[in-house]
Amino acid sequence: MTQLRDDTARDSLRAGLVRREMHSSRAPASLILAFLLAALCLYVLLEVLLEAIGQPPWLLDPRGFAAWLNQLPDNASPLVLGASGTLILLAGLVFFLQGVLPGRLHRHLLPSRRGIVVVDDEVIAAALARRARLAANVTREQVLVTVTRSTVEVQLRPTSGRPVSEVAIQAAVEDELARTGIEPVPLVTVRVSASGVVGQ
Repeated sequence: MTQLRDDTARDSLRAGLVRREMHSSRAPASLILAFLLAALCLYVLLEVLLEAIGQPPWLLDPRGFAAWLNQLPDNASPLVLGASGTLILLAGLVFFLQGVLPGRLHRHLLPSRRGIVVVDDEVIAAALARRARLAANVTREQVLVTVTRSTVEVQLRPTSGRPVSEVAIQAAVEDELARTGIEPVPLVTVRVSASGVVGQ
């Protein structure tokens, strides 16, 4: 029973670590929103205090602004209302999407018995580009590999007069992926350019 509880706690901890390392933090968006709301509240408090002690308003008279808001939309240009409404909608959409979308980072998991191993997609792309380069017998500049969560795209420009096999390159890249054991395993596509480069 104790062993089962320990295994459950370890799995829960591992899942939390994986989520933290694979997903971007919502802290920047939260800090920006909190700062904007705090600045607005401090400004309103300043204007109310200035009115309470009989001083002129710093920027806007609170009562005059409330009366202006009450008369909307008759007292404002439709263009200004449309533009401000669009800006507010876009800002709200940005914060909404920050909260709803998963925010995955460009990383993959590697299998490990002792913990979790997280590798950036750029590191994986470099290893796959090296393997594709060796399989096609081309230079580093002739291979471009792009790695996303679900796909690996290999773009290759062959050397003029030296044919390359897309099947062999794809097999080499898939073999390298199988050796690394990344999760989830992306789908490999190979594109060989019709125009070659002049050999050195």
